[in-house]
Amino acid sequence: MHKTSSTSIDSPDMRRAGRGVLSLALMDARNHTLHLLSQYEQSLGADWPLVPMLPELNPPLWELGHVGWFQEWWIGRNLQRQLGRRCDPAVTRLASIEPQADRWWNSSQVAHDSRWALDLPDLASIKTYLLDTLESTLELLEKAPDEDDALYFYRLALFHEDMHGEALIYMAQTLGLPLSLNMPGAAPVREPLLVPAMRWQLGIGEGGAEHGGFTFDNERPMHEVQVPEFEIDAQVVSWAQFVEFVDDGGYDRPELWQPQGWQWLQDKAEGEGRRGPRYVEQIGVASGAVMQTRFGTPRRMLGGQPVMHVTWWEADAWCRWAGRRLPAEVEWEAAAHHAARRGFRWGDVWEWTGTTLRPYPGFSADPYRDYSEPWFGTHKVLRGASFATRARMKNPKYRNFFLPGRDDIFCGFRSCAL
Repeated sequence: MHKTSSTSIDSPDMRRAGRGVLSLALMDARNHTLHLLSQYEQSLGADWPLVPMLPELNPPLWELGHVGWFQEWWIGRNLQRQLGRRCDPAVTRLASIEPQADRWWNSSQVAHDSRWALDLPDLASIKTYLLDTLESTLELLEKAPDEDDALYFYRLALFHEDMHGEALIYMAQTLGLPLSLNMPGAAPVREPLLVPAMRWQLGIGEGGAEHGGFTFDNERPMHEVQVPEFEIDAQVVSWAQFVEFVDDGGYDRPELWQPQGWQWLQDKAEGEGRRGPRYVEQIGVASGAVMQTRFGTPRRMLGGQPVMHVTWWEADAWCRWAGRRLPAEVEWEAAAHHAARRGFRWGDVWEWTGTTLRPYPGFSADPYRDYSEPWFGTHKVLRGASFATRARMKNPKYRNFFLPGRDDIFCGFRSCAL
């Protein structure tokens, strides 16, 4: 049995939600997407669709259309949708209700930099496409069996839209648009936590979550890992801790940086004189004050707030300076489960780990092949969630992943003893 009425539409239990609550959540995700786009319109006026071509951004109209396209591709146009993970990704699709949809929004076929040159339809037309595809999705969902395979693509479409919703929020930060969001506050300083040696079941089993449900392919299969005793920070590294690194010349000492990280820093230094995390206007050697621009407004950071917008290279360099190291993802996951009652705090910022994204032993890709496989070996794993992540996405087993040089996302880190 799936949880239905008792499940909140923005709760981690959505991975196991049945048809009724899943229908409400899909509408909620779409309303959230459109609400964010309306804030873009208000902030940028007539020029709102025009954003600079940057590797981490997409044109907003492309982002919006892609969300609808993805849902239609895997649900409305997919005659094998009820097979769930057993669906053949190459199966012939039905035609889209928008004849040009694949040419515009198929992310597997449309190269990133070409998205700025596309003859995309206007906002009103894309909103109509979004409405029509969502109506089709909800009608098909009403008739779907209330079981994991048949609900797989509806859950995937929900979480895919949630990811793009968060991407719209960090794009607003990149563009300096005024969004009103509750930012992480200062956390009380807690002593690091000692986690005993254990055999930990990393990932999620074939049955999905505890009582069945949705899993991403890179979370499977569950497998046992021997974890030696380790000490891990109870909370993420704070601005007060990071300022000490800056004051001690951390950005000028190549011995603290991996060669690729030092090269990244030199490339950044040539353009912007990088001497602190992204969006930092001032990081005081004398005062200790940190001013970081958040959604277009410079704000003074409190010493106890989590450091945010650091690359993996900066996180790793701080750890070397402090005589510590980034946690392995298995350590982070074990601590999130075992040390939660002892003050292990997470969810304010995504947290870099020391782990490179790789498949778990026995990995098998799901039909959406581009989700994990292309990024194995190049991306670093982040765990947790950020203040901009929908609560239904927050799962201690979830593996987020980005290239080590990304700093536009809401990311920080914590450390472990050597």
